[in-house]
Amino acid sequence: VQLQASGGGLVQTGGSLRLSCVASGSIIKFNIMRWYRQAPGKEREQVAGVISGGSTIYADSVKGRFTMSSDFAKNTMSLQMNNLKHEDTAVYYCNAFEPGRNYWGQGTLVTVSS
Repeated sequence: VQLQASGGGLVQTGGSLRLSCVASGSIIKFNIMRWYRQAPGKEREQVAGVISGGSTIYADSVKGRFTMSSDFAKNTMSLQMNNLKHEDTAVYYCNAFEPGRNYWGQGTLVTVSS
C-alpha cells in the first residue's frame, strides 16, 4: 500500500487548509491511522490519530482547530486545519498501521505566514 499526501501550501495566520492522504488500497484494514508533522529543527510529532472503531485523539496544540476524518469509499483520510497559526508550519505526514506493516506518506508542506 502506498499513501499519497496532498493539500499543503502557503496560508496566512487564521486561514484553513485541508490535507488529504489517498491510499492505493483499502484503508479499512488499517488498525491505526495518524497524522504527524515535523517542523524545522524539531522532532516529528503526532497531530491526530484514530484507532479502528475508536475515537480520534488530538495533540493539545491543535485541539479545537484540527479535525481528522476518513472516507472508506475513497480510501482517503483527511485533516481539516482551521485557524492556522505560524507554529503549525511543518511538513505533514500521514501514517497507517496494520499488524506487521507501517506505512508513511511522502509529506506535504504547510507554511503559515504571520
